[in-house]
Amino acid sequence: MRCQLCLLAGAALPVALAQPAKATDEIQVYNADIAAPGQFTIQQHLNYVAVGLKDPPFPGGLVSNHSINGTPEFAYGVTDWWEVGLYLPFAIQDRQFLSDSFKLRSLFVSPNAAQRSFFYGVNFEFSNTTPKFSQSRFGLEIRPIIGIRNADYEFIVNPIVDISFGKYGEADFTPAARLARKLVPDLSVGLEYYADFGEIGHFAKLVDQQHTLFAVTDFKLGVFDVNFGVGYGLTPASDRFVIKTIVGYAFPVPSANPAAGDRAAAGPVNPMARPSSRLAQP
Repeated sequence: MRCQLCLLAGAALPVALAQPAKATDEIQVYNADIAAPGQFTIQQHLNYVAVGLKDPPFPGGLVSNHSINGTPEFAYGVTDWWEVGLYLPFAIQDRQFLSDSFKLRSLFVSPNAAQRSFFYGVNFEFSNTTPKFSQSRFGLEIRPIIGIRNADYEFIVNPIVDISFGKYGEADFTPAARLARKLVPDLSVGLEYYADFGEIGHFAKLVDQQHTLFAVTDFKLGVFDVNFGVGYGLTPASDRFVIKTIVGYAFPVPSANPAAGDRAAAGPVNPMARPSSRLAQP
């Protein structure tokens, strides 16, 4: 298993060494864990740009410096391999609340991904944006998920393609990656890396790309799952200092078998907290 981790990490190193994080509503690496069939989950994403860019990304666009960005995320497990979700993104800048309309997503994963040593999936996310956030009204995110884990470590890559439509539409490569280690049950620490290379086929110069590295921790707070991270921008085009948090709650599964235990919330949940004896090969 350690050999597999090293091989996958080495193969993905070129991606991980050139990534960022924007001042967006969601700063997260998807781990292919989803809600159980018939289960509702809710997450609250909040990101604060303590030191960010002072110029808008386009005329009339949102300035990220000192902004709060976030979204409530509602999800529902349709099957053991399919989850659907709704986002209601927003930002707060200069004491003004700004809505970014909505996002709809459909996530397909390998069944019981949290119990597998190798897991995969793909998420499709359709967005309807407002002029303050984007020059394109509609967008589509395609997020593949590839990961491996053992009892102590996990490594996940999301090679994301962001597509915007209309006059200013383009397809951008915005990958993300995560390497984490479990310290004790329900507690892990790690690194997450986010990048925006720019338009596919016409990548921006390095100084114009976004590359941000986060130190993160995942833990339980009562019935809530928490992901907390502090990020540092590595290029001039990146926000310099960003704080992110995700708080998630999974509602009990209707008619669930009590002996099976409650299923954790999707997203920020730390699947590594599950006993190693439950890990299974795909």
